[in-house]
Amino acid sequence: MEDITKIYKALSDETRLRILNLLHDGDLCVCNIMDTLKMGQSKVSRHLAYLKNAGLVKAKRVGPWVYYSLSRENFYLPLLKCLKELRKDIKRLDVDSKRLSVSKKSLKC
Repeated sequence: MEDITKIYKALSDETRLRILNLLHDGDLCVCNIMDTLKMGQSKVSRHLAYLKNAGLVKAKRVGPWVYYSLSRENFYLPLLKCLKELRKDIKRLDVDSKRLSVSKKSLKC
């Protein structure tokens, strides 16, 4: 029961939902997330740590960068698919996704 509570607490924050939305488009480094969401490194890193602790994201070090991706464990998939579907109805999530495309072209992490 504690794990489920951790997951729902992680999903109860707007910034964390926005980060999960971006990760639907593939692995990202902190710099891409910062640029897309227009947030500082410490805030983004703190939210990524929270998501990682809840088991919703994984981290992989590649040289000096850490890339984050969605956890693909079966238990989480319905929750994460639901978030992706919300992109159609929640303008902010859709805007974030479009800004990410621009960020990925301009930043090479």
